[in-house]
Amino acid sequence: MSAAPAYPLVCLGNPLLDLQCDVDAEYLAKYDLKDNDAILVEDKHMPIFAEAMANPTVKLLAGGAAQNAARGAAYVLPENSVAYFGSVGKDNYAEALRSENTNAGVTSLYQVQEDVATGKCAALISGHERSLVTDLAAANHFKAEFLQKPENWAVVEAAKVFYVGGFHLTVSPPAIQLLAEHAAATNKIFSMNLSAPFLPQFFKEPLDAAAPYWDYLIGNESEALAYAESHGLDTTDVTEIAKAIAVLPKVNSARPRTVIITQGTLETIAVTANGSDDVKVETFPIKLIQSSEIVDTNGAGDAFAGGFLSAIVEGKSLSEAIDVGSWLAAKSIQCVGPSFPQPKVSYA
Repeated sequence: MSAAPAYPLVCLGNPLLDLQCDVDAEYLAKYDLKDNDAILVEDKHMPIFAEAMANPTVKLLAGGAAQNAARGAAYVLPENSVAYFGSVGKDNYAEALRSENTNAGVTSLYQVQEDVATGKCAALISGHERSLVTDLAAANHFKAEFLQKPENWAVVEAAKVFYVGGFHLTVSPPAIQLLAEHAAATNKIFSMNLSAPFLPQFFKEPLDAAAPYWDYLIGNESEALAYAESHGLDTTDVTEIAKAIAVLPKVNSARPRTVIITQGTLETIAVTANGSDDVKVETFPIKLIQSSEIVDTNGAGDAFAGGFLSAIVEGKSLSEAIDVGSWLAAKSIQCVGPSFPQPKVSYA
C-alpha cells in the first residue's frame, strides 16, 4: 500500500458556502446584527438566506473560516502542502467548495452527509464591514471517528502543523482534542483561532479543554475582550488578556505558547510565554492600504491566519510570520470575499 501524501499543514473546520451581498445599517438592525460579528443562525434569521439570494449584489463564494485560512496558506506555500477536514452535504454546493479548494491547492478531506445539505453563511457587507450569519447544516455533523479512519489518520500522522477554527468548538470537540493530543505527544504545532466573541462566552468548556494544547492562539480584540469577560479576568487591556492566556498551563512544555491578537488597523500584539516567569510582549505594524483600495473585509482575519500559518510551516520567525499574515490580509481585502489576487503574487 502506498504511503499517504504528506501535507505539512492540516486544518479542521466548518466548510460553508458564502452568500455575500451588500446591505445597509437598517437591514442589520432589522435582524439585530452587528458589524464585524459572527453568529449561528436562529429561527428569526432564516429569511436572510432567501433575501441574500434575491439580492442583486449576491456572490456565491467558498467560505468557512478555517477553510479560508487553508486556502490562504496554500496561496503562499508550495503545491500539496495543505489538507482540510470538514463535513458537507452530497450536493452541488459541496462540489463547488471542493473545486474552489482544488483550484487553490487545498486537498479536501470531506465527510459527506447523505441527507443534510452543505452549510451556508450569509456574509452581509455594510460599507467595508461584514456581519456573518451561519447555518451550519452538514458542517455540524462532523465526527471525530472520521479523523480516525486509517487513510485520514495517516494524513494526520504525516502533518507538522495543525490549525482548528474556533467555530468547530460548536461541532466536534472530540475531533479537536484528537488533533491537540496527537500534536502534544509528537511535538508538532497545534494552533487555534478564537474566531468569534460568542465562542468564549457560550462554548467555554470545550475552549478551555483545548487551551492546554495551544502553541499558537489567534484572535482579534473583540474576541479577546469576550474571553476576558467569560473568564473573569477583570481587564479590558488586550495585552494583559493575551498575557493571561499565554501563561495558562501547557501540556507540551518543549515549546512556548504564543498568543496573537489583531486589532484592525492598529498594531498586532504577540505575547510569547515559557511559563509564567518568561513572558515576552511584542507589537507589529500592519500592512496599511488606502481606503479606496478596500473592496471588503470579509475573510481578512482568515487571510491573516493563512499567511501566518504558511510561514510557521516554513519555519520562519514569529515577526516574519506575522508580517506574511498582514501582507496576505492586505491582499485579500482588495478582492471580493475571502479570496486572493490572480494571477498569484509572491510575498515581498
